Amino acid sequence: MAYTKFYHVLSFYLATLIAIYEFLLSVLPYVLNPASILIAFADAFLGLYFRLCGLSSCSIELDEQTTMHFWVSNPRRSNKPDLLMLHGYGGNSKWQFIHQVGSLSRSFNLYVPDLLFFGKSYTKRSDRTEVFQAQCVAEGLKRLGADRFCVYSISYGGFVAYWLAEMYPKSVERLVIVSCGIGMTDEQKKEQLNMIGRNALKLLVPESAHDLRGLMNLSMHKPGPAKWVPDVFICGFLNVTYEKNRKQKLEMAEHLLREKADLNLPILTQETLIIWGDKDAVFPVNLAYELQRHLGPKSKVEIIRDTGHAVNMDAPISLNALITSFVLDYDQCDRK
Repeated sequence: MAYTKFYHVLSFYLATLIAIYEFLLSVLPYVLNPASILIAFADAFLGLYFRLCGLSSCSIELDEQTTMHFWVSNPRRSNKPDLLMLHGYGGNSKWQFIHQVGSLSRSFNLYVPDLLFFGKSYTKRSDRTEVFQAQCVAEGLKRLGADRFCVYSISYGGFVAYWLAEMYPKSVERLVIVSCGIGMTDEQKKEQLNMIGRNALKLLVPESAHDLRGLMNLSMHKPGPAKWVPDVFICGFLNVTYEKNRKQKLEMAEHLLREKADLNLPILTQETLIIWGDKDAVFPVNLAYELQRHLGPKSKVEIIRDTGHAVNMDAPISLNALITSFVLDYDQCDRK
């Protein structure tokens, strides 16, 4: 008992010292920009929060050109199933999963990567496809010893998760896809872009406070505190989370937008839960049912009311409950 208490106290202080060290390193480029320093502090604080949720930060060199960064449950508990969490476009994994790691870490061993060009993940290779992202995630998980796992993915992360499940069917046990336009036809994509009526690249990779507010208004149905944040802090957030690897993020977004619909989209073998907000202004809710029809009887749809595209922000409690129930149901059946 005394050893356990000492371990937790030591872990807390070490996590705090690491967060302070990372914060001091992160603010060096912004010494003349107080707003960016504040956002860098918030980013470091999120890192501390992840550590208090039992996650450790690690970077894995897949080869001489590619590095993947993960947040990983440490220690891994053998009585918990493994859950991979794949984020969408926007900030790094810390900002996108702030409302989820606390809840989900109580039921799962979490593996939370920064996808390439987000956070600390990077490659010198020229491949900007979701397939390459999936291959890098799979190799990172292999190095971490995660052989079988379930996947929760949202928006852009859903494209990556789909190909991960297709290419590694023996590793991916169950799949949760949230607010993802996988399977959209070219006509549907063109129609939706016209309805949005703004430059999609500037929404995916914002250049100004106006662009980022446009993205938030499009993604979230429920008004949040960000609505009242002054532009100076919005610009600080852009400096800290979007400026790094901006060129590569734009290249990925351009690939995503110009990519032709796959007329032979594979049908996954895994049981799949499709979750959507009924007020999604990015990918209309009818796409959830179209994806279900494509995948067949092994898939089901859950619609969350009064919720927009960013389900992880609009309705995190409902989302966490659906993910937990779906994955644990499989794990309990598997253990029997």
